[in-house]
Amino acid sequence: MKKIIVPVDFSKHSEYALETAAEIAKQHNAELIVMHMLELSESIFSASITERNDENAFMLLVAKKQFDTFLDQPYLEGLTVTPVIKYLKVLNEVAAVATEIDADLIVMGSRGHNDYDGVFTGSNTEKVVRHSNTPVLIVKSKPKVVNFEHIVIATDFSEESVPSIKKALELLKILGKKISLLNINTPNLGFLSTDEIDEKIAVFLEKAKLSDDDISIARISDHSVEDGISSFIKRAHVDAVSVITHGRKGLNLFFGGSISEDVVNHVKLPVITFKL
Repeated sequence: MKKIIVPVDFSKHSEYALETAAEIAKQHNAELIVMHMLELSESIFSASITERNDENAFMLLVAKKQFDTFLDQPYLEGLTVTPVIKYLKVLNEVAAVATEIDADLIVMGSRGHNDYDGVFTGSNTEKVVRHSNTPVLIVKSKPKVVNFEHIVIATDFSEESVPSIKKALELLKILGKKISLLNINTPNLGFLSTDEIDEKIAVFLEKAKLSDDDISIARISDHSVEDGISSFIKRAHVDAVSVITHGRKGLNLFFGGSISEDVVNHVKLPVITFKL
């Protein structure tokens, strides 16, 4: 891991993201690119060139002062930190910058505890996630320890999921010590017997060229995919949840379509997203 982008708006949730990214950067000797989106007012587009330049210069000066204070953190000592200010109105430009500089990870803060601040309910984080080909780590609280002992990623172990799961595992094995692939057996969504599940998992592992030494296989039965994930988090002492997104179509965990986004909006753990 060489480059980590941290989009910030100088809020406390941005601080959580910055501290998390700093710890990951220390572990992997990576550069931090701390990016602030300098939002432009609608009026500036109808203003004269002189007025635009004056407003741009003023906003840039204010942003630089905020950056100086925001980046004055003891946990950033010894790290290569590159502050970047972009004149952008559309947050999907973060994804474009990540691709341009070949970033390995985007780390963002999000409140994500209610229907209005949710990670996937119209928030700024949602816009980045839906457009980004770069994995996004979403942080919702001040990190206690940024050393994920156990990360879980849910899958139905279909052959179609093999490429995406393998891609996700490349990064997850760097970030976490133990990776669990979780199968959730539900009564109304492709219920399988134990023998049928075991056979499906065996085919998946063969296609993916994985073994039990590479990852941990977990099975759980519940009323819904969402309930199963929540239950496993409590039982297995999970530190982070990983999901596969389907771009503008939202979450897709290969369970016959999309699952409810509530499970990601309300989970308090860090969430790592990968785009199909």
